[in-house]
Amino acid sequence: MGRNAANVVSEPADVLRIERLVVALPSQARVRITQRNGDIYVGTVTERPALQVFEGPDGSAGINAQLRLDDPDAPPWTVYLWLGDIAKVERIDPL
Repeated sequence: MGRNAANVVSEPADVLRIERLVVALPSQARVRITQRNGDIYVGTVTERPALQVFEGPDGSAGINAQLRLDDPDAPPWTVYLWLGDIAKVERIDPL
């Protein structure tokens, strides 16, 4: 994975929001993700995302993480999403 991201956060409240998203995305969870732009994705979390330091487009360092969703019912469907772009996570599997 590269060290650049289109969106990085460094403000404590934004970092906390991304940390909470990491907790809400455990490995093998079935989820519905709503992006800030309104796009919706449904899939299975392959592995809990890990916070990392990235460089933003302006050269500033900040935090973000990438989520990989798969759909076991439609292989090889896979999508990668930045946690900084996620507005809402809903679990759709039994907890």
